Amino acid sequence: MPFWKKAHSKRTNVYYPQAIVQGKPVETETIAKDLAKISTVSNSDVQAVLGDISGVMHTRMMQGKSVHIKGLGYFRYVLDTKGVADLADFDFDKQVQAVRVQFIPERTKLSNGTYTRALVDSEQLEWIELSSDAKDTTPGGEEGGSGDGDLEENPLG
Repeated sequence: MPFWKKAHSKRTNVYYPQAIVQGKPVETETIAKDLAKISTVSNSDVQAVLGDISGVMHTRMMQGKSVHIKGLGYFRYVLDTKGVADLADFDFDKQVQAVRVQFIPERTKLSNGTYTRALVDSEQLEWIELSSDAKDTTPGGEEGGSGDGDLEENPLG
């Protein structure tokens, strides 16, 4: 069951629901054990493959490719940049503020013509409200869940 709280944006002066992460992240070892239980692959084999996936994805994205993991989604590099008014002032190295990885969940077309995203099945999600002073425990910072974009840094890198 995912969690949410009522949050307030000082910038826009509106209230909005914000998804909240509670507890410690589920680590690779736990995911590997879960995958081993539902497959014919051993836990150690799953951990070995999962341990190498980031390096392989990085190599492919460095080649200018996006990476598609079937059933999960797409990963690609994107740039955080600042613009210049005059083309003569254009300087790639000075304008690029950060390189980030964008994740786009895979989508599936439903019989009614709408789409659903991988990892998101609205009909199976039962959201639980937490108090408005609940803290998000996303590694890398407080309030790193989701909301109106008041984050100064992207927790996904």
